[in-house]
Amino acid sequence: MLIMRFFLTLTIFLLGSGPSFFCPVALNAAESGWKLVWQDEFNGDALDYSKWGVEVNALGGGNNELQFYTDRPENVRVDNGQLILEARKDKFSTLGITRDYSSARIRTKHRGEWKYARIEVKAKLPQGRGLLPAIWMLPTDQKYGGWAASGEIDIAEVLGHKTAVVHGTLHYGGKWPKNKQSGDHYQLATGNFADDFHLFALEWDEGEIRWYVDGEHYQTQKAWFSDKSPFPSPFDQRFHLILNLAVGGNWPGQPDKKTAFPARMLVEYVRVYQRIP
Repeated sequence: MLIMRFFLTLTIFLLGSGPSFFCPVALNAAESGWKLVWQDEFNGDALDYSKWGVEVNALGGGNNELQFYTDRPENVRVDNGQLILEARKDKFSTLGITRDYSSARIRTKHRGEWKYARIEVKAKLPQGRGLLPAIWMLPTDQKYGGWAASGEIDIAEVLGHKTAVVHGTLHYGGKWPKNKQSGDHYQLATGNFADDFHLFALEWDEGEIRWYVDGEHYQTQKAWFSDKSPFPSPFDQRFHLILNLAVGGNWPGQPDKKTAFPARMLVEYVRVYQRIP
């Protein structure tokens, strides 16, 4: 028994002397029952298109937003080990459409999709009225109908003029305008999400979804419903991940004279885990 303990201690010590990002992830995942199944550490010099698709549109996100989402390097790029989503006040025009702002929105649709998972995103979010950085998920197949009948999972949304508070929300029920939502928020004791990187996480199991900030659990939901199918629908299908930086719209309001552009949402890594059988 002493010999086995010695070799176990030696193994953990040697693993701990390797790359700092690897050992804690592997050990913590095994101890908590989760296995790493997908990740992007943004260590290259360009966005990995095998993992992300870049959306290009001026649709306003359904919220009357003001930005034009582009695939230009000015708006979306990887640099110095970080994903950068950058909102700019540059009056972007294409195909006869003009917007006063440009920004970026990327997603894992058809590249990374999961039914039940733990999602981790380490990010630093911008400050300024009218900015709305978001980490969220949409259903790939829309089995139960259009938004929000097939569901939406908001992992983290932070208003640019209230950057010490993060919101986590579920959308479900019927198709708009018969949709419902429920959620809660978390406020940092000190500082704000624009000062430094913070870890936003969501654990999604059958019939229960939990939200975390920097390892602190602040919300659990398990009482949603669907007009089309019994519980736990609509959150019983595969979803994909979306990262975006919106400008303006119904919720954050318009940028004001104090809002500084360009504004950046920085992401250090994205990691997805699933339960170990």
